[in-house]
Amino acid sequence: MNKPTAVPTPPNPSADAVGQSTGGSSETGYAAKHTPSAASQATLNTDKLEEVKKLFTAHLENKGLRKTGERYAILEEIYARSGHFDVDELYAGMKERGLQVSRATVYNTLDLLVEQGLVSKHQFGRNLAQYEKSYGYRQHDHVICTECHKVVEFCDPRIHGIQTMVGDLLNFHILHHSLNLYGICGDCRAQAAARNPHA
Repeated sequence: MNKPTAVPTPPNPSADAVGQSTGGSSETGYAAKHTPSAASQATLNTDKLEEVKKLFTAHLENKGLRKTGERYAILEEIYARSGHFDVDELYAGMKERGLQVSRATVYNTLDLLVEQGLVSKHQFGRNLAQYEKSYGYRQHDHVICTECHKVVEFCDPRIHGIQTMVGDLLNFHILHHSLNLYGICGDCRAQAAARNPHA
């Protein structure tokens, strides 16, 4: 995962207005025997994982679904990852570590986790859905490069203020929001300038 990148400071911001680049594939996860790699251990909170497992167990029981080892392995793999990932990355990562899980089970489990609010699903203007863990993580928004498809996360408390104001004004209990900003990142602009120095 790329090194966290600071977002330019807006006027009168909260200290929480920071961004984190999460483009490309996620190379974290856990090795054989479900041991998180050194790169991902910082993001794997054992207490949080236990809470997530309990919530997932309750959800499966409420829906009358089986509590299989494969489903919990997928949950653990997701919560050992950093940043966004697609189904193929998740499936390939588990297969590389010798974990026996079918692609259909990955899809079905992701649907259940999204339904429960434990995982968020994004399109980012592409046909390929991207996912990220969401339980216990701060609401954030995204800036997406239309050239290289890099995704940068950012938090700005003013957006929450707008959400609250709109909910009050229109008599809505707002549950969540999704804000994606699209543009061309600095790296892509620099590469374009280098290719066309006289443009």
